[in-house]
Amino acid sequence: MADLKSAFDQASKDIQTLSERPDNDTLLRLYGLYKQGAEGDVKGDKPGFFDFVGTAKYEAWAKLKGTAQEDAQKKYVDLVKKLLA
Repeated sequence: MADLKSAFDQASKDIQTLSERPDNDTLLRLYGLYKQGAEGDVKGDKPGFFDFVGTAKYEAWAKLKGTAQEDAQKKYVDLVKKLLA
């Protein structure tokens, strides 16, 4: 568990070093996995209709509702490793 948490923390730092910006779908997947891994299930109200970015982020996180934080952390670490390869 401690190893996974440290790998998750390191992956969140490593993602900043990408030479190319991932596509929007990948960015939303990263965001959702990170939020689920760090905070658990989505909280708060969905952003307003005209907040397109906020709504997309909220929905990316909400899709992962019920996913264990450890599972989300592992998937996040795996996705970051794939993007860095």
